[in-house]
Amino acid sequence: METRKPVVLVTGSSGFIGSAVIEKFTGHFDLVGLDRQTSPEPPAAAEFVGIDLTSDASIEAALARVRAAHGDRIASVIHLASYFDLTGEPSPKYEEVTLGGTERLLKALKAFDTEQFVFVSTMLVHAPTQPGQPIDEDAPLDTEPLPYRQSKIHTEQLLREQHGDIPVVLARPAGIYDDMGHSAFLAQQIARIFERQVASHVYPGSLETAQPSLHLDDLTDALLRIVQRRAELPAELPLLLAESEGLSVDEMQRTLGRLIHDEAWETKEIPKPVAKAGTWVQTDVLDEDLFIRPWMVDIADDHYEVDTSRAKQLLDWTPAHSLHETLPGIIAALKDDPVGWYRANKLNAARVATLAVEAKANEAGSQDDTGADATSDDSAAPHEMQKHMQGMRKMHFSMLWVHYLNIMLGAWLMSSPFVFGSFEASGFSDAVLRVTADRGLADPALRSAWLGRSDVISGLLIMLFGALSLSPRFSWAQWANAAVGVWLLFAPLVFWTPSAAVYANDTLVGALVIAFAILVPMMPGMGMAGMMDKSDVPPGWSYSPSTYLQRLPIIALGLFGLLLSRHLAAYQLGHIDTAWEPFFAGRAGLNGTEDIITSDVSKAWPVADAGLGAVTYMFEVLMGVMGDRRRWRTMPWMVAMFGFVVVPLGVVSIYFIIIQPIMLGTWCTLCLITALAMLIMIPYSLDELVAMGQYLVQDHHRGGRFWRTFFRGGAQPDGGRDDKPGFDAPLAAAYASAARGITVPWTLAVSALLGAALMFTRLLFDTRPPMADSDHLVGALIVTFAVMAMAEVGRTLRFVNVALGVWLVIAPWVLGGAGTTASWVGVAIGVAVIVLSLPRGTRSQEHYGSWDRFVV
Repeated sequence: METRKPVVLVTGSSGFIGSAVIEKFTGHFDLVGLDRQTSPEPPAAAEFVGIDLTSDASIEAALARVRAAHGDRIASVIHLASYFDLTGEPSPKYEEVTLGGTERLLKALKAFDTEQFVFVSTMLVHAPTQPGQPIDEDAPLDTEPLPYRQSKIHTEQLLREQHGDIPVVLARPAGIYDDMGHSAFLAQQIARIFERQVASHVYPGSLETAQPSLHLDDLTDALLRIVQRRAELPAELPLLLAESEGLSVDEMQRTLGRLIHDEAWETKEIPKPVAKAGTWVQTDVLDEDLFIRPWMVDIADDHYEVDTSRAKQLLDWTPAHSLHETLPGIIAALKDDPVGWYRANKLNAARVATLAVEAKANEAGSQDDTGADATSDDSAAPHEMQKHMQGMRKMHFSMLWVHYLNIMLGAWLMSSPFVFGSFEASGFSDAVLRVTADRGLADPALRSAWLGRSDVISGLLIMLFGALSLSPRFSWAQWANAAVGVWLLFAPLVFWTPSAAVYANDTLVGALVIAFAILVPMMPGMGMAGMMDKSDVPPGWSYSPSTYLQRLPIIALGLFGLLLSRHLAAYQLGHIDTAWEPFFAGRAGLNGTEDIITSDVSKAWPVADAGLGAVTYMFEVLMGVMGDRRRWRTMPWMVAMFGFVVVPLGVVSIYFIIIQPIMLGTWCTLCLITALAMLIMIPYSLDELVAMGQYLVQDHHRGGRFWRTFFRGGAQPDGGRDDKPGFDAPLAAAYASAARGITVPWTLAVSALLGAALMFTRLLFDTRPPMADSDHLVGALIVTFAVMAMAEVGRTLRFVNVALGVWLVIAPWVLGGAGTTASWVGVAIGVAVIVLSLPRGTRSQEHYGSWDRFVV
């Protein structure tokens, strides 16, 4: 008859230590894992029983199930379940789970024949010591009121008082680690050095401080021996478990620096108040999720040396591992797979995703034996490349219709001057004649004829290049047609066309020619390896920054700006007699809009500046629809140009808004609206720019040629696929997908509102220059940087507003033009902007690769 194995219960059996205990005890005992129902089940060797230590009823039900399956006799209970958090703040869960849960469990176990209760406490219940003075189990306990430590001390005291006939072992291990690290404090220390963080070079205590550690295998070995020798052990046994010696802070830092970066790692001591101030600023002021907390600074000088002779005597146990000997393997695992190591240690793997890609590329070698680029098109398998080329050729011939359409558009354009009367010398409106005289332009008939000839020539060229584009041998002709299309967008402005019809015709034909030349068909010249690679998510990113949904807000705002700018340009060119302006008055019988777009500032441009804005918005629309969701790596040049058009132009638009009341004394409503539209575009475009920049840097590190990759694109090793919903998703899901990477913390929203209010202090408080001009300038800048910081990749831009807030506090005392009320309002807004600009605010769950470290 087979003898049943003794029964061992393990609480917290699904955790890091609990799972290892189950594995270690397998084959020696019948195992029952007790844990919350929401936890993953323990290893299959243990029977899983759900339990809630805060509920008497749950504990009774769990133990009733144990009795039914295994009887009344329990060899040992390994009690691992407890509460812990890193805040260092008191929590009722310490009382409910660690202390109360242990008391409830112990009480219920008294109804069983329980041979042993092992409470896994911590070495830190003891007070720290001095170098050369090891502690043993009789050493004083610590009285510092740290919640975690005190919960263990109080639970140990409860067990001494209430264990009754159940023998109790109070196991006090040092900090646990394994071959992958799996120690929060150790992993964070390694990560700081691996990422070369500034914090890795400072320590708020003595560098001679040391604390021993304990390998997970040694802990489970000790627990196994404790259970196996339960009949021989005292009824109440505190037991320290640790390696014989620990590395000092200085030794650990230098060892890690040598293993990770092969360099001496210098660490400086800093005063505790400085360290606490830094952690307070980062956690409470900047709202960062920082690992280091003030309580950790308080115990930075705590030194421990441990005498484990009792464990050796009673258990015949000595540690088989040492942290010093294990560190090389831990660091090797980190270097071999940074992403996997970070994930295993519950760190932000996005920060090292690019390092993993580069490491793989370095192992493979940045160049092959012939010296070819590691990312060149030749790197693709020959049969895959041939298949891809055949697909591209088939696609080319299936898209011939776009070139036929361009031929038709060329014919249309060539004949247009004869339809619109471009070569006739009469019939010009008074507005056209006014613009001609005001700007000192050539005769309208002459300008019309010049543009007519340009359209005839451009039409012929479009037909020629369209015909050549029919053959894949002349792929350059597509770019030539796109260049003609660009010229058509500018030509009406260059010649100051007196005809609204010609302006509209050239704009539409130019945009369509560009679209049919390079947007609708595959853009010629793109790298084959990049096109064959289907990945669209950069390494370490949680989404693709180039989806059409994310570009849609930019396209829509660009189209909106185009329509408004065309209206302003029509007035500047003399196509309409008045410009729309509902609010502001101007000079000399003009409204505010007319005054501004005919001012000396506007006339400083050789063409109609509103028309130039319309061309820019058209470019934004065209570049917004160009390329697929991989374009951050397949079209870096285009993404860079797109970003250049959106970001600098947005700032320029704000500049023109700033100077309107300062230099011209009035406003332009449409200008305000278009500038706001441009500003809103900026945060939507920043993430794609960051992804493109990261890709170019990574490709360069892999041995790619910068300019080749910049203009032709390339593949992305270890890139992912974005499976988030597209246009076919419900409206709410589509909106959320379009706004990925954008959050609007209330702090930034209020900062933007305060900045907008500052722009109107001359109206609200009757301020005068220079104070009114200062408020207007600073207010516009606050709005600009607050909106830009709503992109998480640009969140650090909010700190510019701190400097602007400081100026607002100082300005009333150095500038004139403001009354007492206006001055104090300005100071109050300055203080508010400073305070509001410090917290990071809402942070989404999105990741941006190595850029995550800048989302602070």
